[in-house]
This record gives sequence, structure tokens and C-alpha cells, in this order.
Amino acid sequence: MGIIIYDSADVRENLLPITYTRPVGAIRMGLCTMAERWQAFLPGEYGWHTQDYLTELFPPLDHTDETTLYIAGNVIATRELAAAVAALRPGETLRKGTAEIARRGNGGTDIHFDGDVILIEHVYDIFGKNAEVLRLDFERVTAGRTSCPIDPTNTVLGDRSLVFIEEGATVEASTLNTRQGPIYIGKDATVMEGCRLRGPIAMCEHSQANMGTLLYGATTLGPWCKVGGEINNIVMLGYANKAHDGFLGNAVIGEWCNLGAGTVASNLKNDYTEIKLWNYPARRFLRTGLQFCGLIMGDHSKSAINTSFNTATVVGVGCNIVSEGMPRVFIPSFLKGGTSGFDNVNLTEFFAIAQRVMARRGITLSDAHRNLFQSIFDFADRYK
Repeated sequence: MGIIIYDSADVRENLLPITYTRPVGAIRMGLCTMAERWQAFLPGEYGWHTQDYLTELFPPLDHTDETTLYIAGNVIATRELAAAVAALRPGETLRKGTAEIARRGNGGTDIHFDGDVILIEHVYDIFGKNAEVLRLDFERVTAGRTSCPIDPTNTVLGDRSLVFIEEGATVEASTLNTRQGPIYIGKDATVMEGCRLRGPIAMCEHSQANMGTLLYGATTLGPWCKVGGEINNIVMLGYANKAHDGFLGNAVIGEWCNLGAGTVASNLKNDYTEIKLWNYPARRFLRTGLQFCGLIMGDHSKSAINTSFNTATVVGVGCNIVSEGMPRVFIPSFLKGGTSGFDNVNLTEFFAIAQRVMARRGITLSDAHRNLFQSIFDFADRYK
């Protein structure tokens, strides 16, 4: 069966800067990406419908016809929803209210889904709805399986069955609290001694919590992420580091980011009022209805030691923040600097750094990656 995960233009724009470098369906929440979740329920040949400059890394299907399924990339797959999608006939469209969930072929005849649907419509939904998604993923991934033993040096508070440790993971001399949600420790992940984990939490393969880390839910650490200090309700998509002391809460951190030692990010205004966040398509700050929102950071951005980010700061792709005070709360892509001002990042230098950083994890900066970042660099000026 041919299945295409597609971007809705308005949703994709609202999820910038995270969707500068990936389709909506490649965003990670819970234990996996949006597309991987659909693949678990609906096996088939998958392709993408997204921005042209992303297609080298996220290619479309070679062939489509009236039986091809088109699934919106911002929809969280569940078993019930996947069954309804699979049952669509050519010419039918599955909807929840006015939102399109999926269609077979060109769609046309509306079928309404009566069950619950989780939609990711704003960038802050990635951390805001992560608790519910993480619990659903934990149930699916661990069903019928047995966890590796919990080392006796650990203390478990709550239901021990809500701790699942994959093969090769190391968890020692730490506190694991499942009273608020499950804790998933992925393959070859490491929880060093003295850590305190309060679920729901997902640590994906090869992720690491350094000694003494305070890790609150709902938090997802993607593959090869490394954290330290105090973490509260964040999603790190993968290959990113916040390895030292400092607080980070209610945040979304893209791939290949590095937050220097002592970096902190506020997630609450001093007057406790509603947070406004930079919105790319509106080109202004919009109300969120939130009281808590921290740092939103695109791929390959970095902060120097002791950087302080104000509440609800948005940082684009490929930025290098070096600042003695708090930098401004919206920093467009490919800028370097801080409170004293910003300059454009040199793309040749960016590629050299990205190549070194990715090589540390055995990944090559390909021509397709270079073309993608060149495209972002070329059009990012419109948001400055």
C-alpha cells in the first residue's frame, strides 16, 4: 500500500523553525516521530509530500494512484484512527470536525471520525501535548514485552511496571518516579548515578542523563541527546546537548543543537501573564494562552556558556548565540551574536562546523544536507 505523509501549508508555517529542516511528519514526540507511529500501525511503502527543497532527504513516492493513502503529518496515530484510515475507499476523506485527517486518492466524500484525535497545530503543542502522546506510545511499544531488570541500586517510587528498560541501557543509583507517568529508557541509553527521573519520560536510544540530572516529565530525549542540570517538559528531537547545569523547561530543541554550560531559559514571566510567541507566518508575536513557555530552537543552533534566554525565545536554524545579557526573543536563522548585535553566519564556516559535529555521531554531512541549508539560508532573510 502506498502511503504519503503530507504537510498542510498553514500547519507547517506555524511549526517553524522546527519544520525548516524536516516535514511535519518527521517531528519527534513521545517515543518516535509522527511518521514512525503511522508505520507501526499501517505497514506499507511510505513517501513524503513537503517543500521542494526537502525532497532530497524526504523523497516522494515513485507512483501514486486512486488507492494511495494521504495522511496529514500533524496527526497523532492511534490504533482506532489507523483502522479508520485503512478503511477509506478511493474518493473518501476522513475528517475530525473541519480538520482533514487522511484521504484515499483525491478524496471528496467526507467521512467523520467520532473518536479522539490529537493534532499538532502550533510549535508549543510539541511539548504541550507530549505527556498524552508519550503515554500512548509507552503502552504500544511495551505491550507484551518484558523490561530488562531494574538495577537494585535504584529507587522506584510508584508502579515498577511503568519503568521499561531496553537492552544495553544502563540505569544505576537513581530515583525513578512513575506516579505521574511511565519512564522509558531506550536501547544503549545511560542514566548516570544520582539522577532523579519523574515520569512521563522517554529517553531514546543512546541518550544520556549526566550525574545528578533532575528530569521532570513530560520529557522526550531523542536519539543521542545528552542532558544535565534541571529539565522540565522538553522535547529534544535528537543529537542535541544540554549537558551541564542550568534550567530548561517547556521547550523544543532541534537536532544538532548545543547549549553551553550554565545556559538557562526562563519559561515563566515575572508578572505571570499570558505568553506571546513569535509566529513566522504572521511575522509578529501572537498570544498562546500559555503561562509556561521556554526556548524554541531550530536545528544546528548553539549558545555559549552562561547564556540566559528570556521567556518564550525563538531561535532559528544555524544560529550562534554569544551574549552577556539576554538576547532578543526572536532570532532569525543563520545569525551570530547577542545583546551587542548580530551578524550573518558564514555558510562555509557553518558547513565546516556541522560536518565536524555530525561526524562525531557517525553521520556524514551530505550534498543533500548542504542543499537544504543553502535553501534556508537563501530565503531566511524574509523573516529578519
